[in-house]
Amino acid sequence: MKLANLDGRATLVTDTGIIDLASASDGVLPSDPDRAVADLPRIRAWLTDRRPRVNPRLTSADLLADLSRLGPPVQAPRQIFAVGLNYADHSAETGLTLPEKPLVFTKFASSLTGPGNAIPLPTTTCDWEVELVAVLGTGGRDISAAHALDHVAGFCIGQDISERRSQMAGAPPQFSLAKSHAGFSPLGPWLTTLDELDHPDDLAIEATLDGETVQSSRTAHMLFDVTALIGHLSSICELFPGDLIFTGTPAGVGYSRTPARYLTPGNTLRSTIEGLGELRNPCIAA
Repeated sequence: MKLANLDGRATLVTDTGIIDLASASDGVLPSDPDRAVADLPRIRAWLTDRRPRVNPRLTSADLLADLSRLGPPVQAPRQIFAVGLNYADHSAETGLTLPEKPLVFTKFASSLTGPGNAIPLPTTTCDWEVELVAVLGTGGRDISAAHALDHVAGFCIGQDISERRSQMAGAPPQFSLAKSHAGFSPLGPWLTTLDELDHPDDLAIEATLDGETVQSSRTAHMLFDVTALIGHLSSICELFPGDLIFTGTPAGVGYSRTPARYLTPGNTLRSTIEGLGELRNPCIAA
């Protein structure tokens, strides 16, 4: 399934059309995208039982061509976790030692934005970081690695936009606020369930800036995969439906280049992950 936030409503997206969940089910299923994420097992059972007709007026290709009507698939998660230095090549480009355990910080929900929305740049030192985002469908504590994927509703593409000046100003650095300005967490284009992916643990991941490839890797290169991250996080925090895990970025960020390179108004940042679609976010002055 591909579950989208289309005009603020929970909508299934297919190659041949869309299904507005609340309308097609006569109100049995939720119209709120966040509630739908937690209700995926019931949605799946309803689809199997009712086999609803799709509305052909919009297809997945139509929505990818014009992302403007799509909002973030999760709008108000209780928790957003993010993982630093989770690719060896990114750790190397920063000159930092590989972590022995996941390096976790937070982002704030007010930074979430849609897959085609503009990214306002508050300074001249804003950077890109394309990431695979895992969305929790069910929560819990002390979730074992063997059962971790049972708790995943699906995957999205995310960008962890980072304002490097304030991030690096202190000792130790300040991550969470520097990564939570308005529009600093583009997410989407929809939530893709894992059964839609041939190899959910090994997906091509890429970011381009005005058509130039700036990041290119595979999620199989993560030091701590999704199952390990869920096990680690749930050993400390209770996880909840709709929680987001930004799983880290590969090499190629602007901060580590010589000279450093940053986003500027007029840039278009395109983020893709195999099987998940794409984000296209124009950059504007804040």
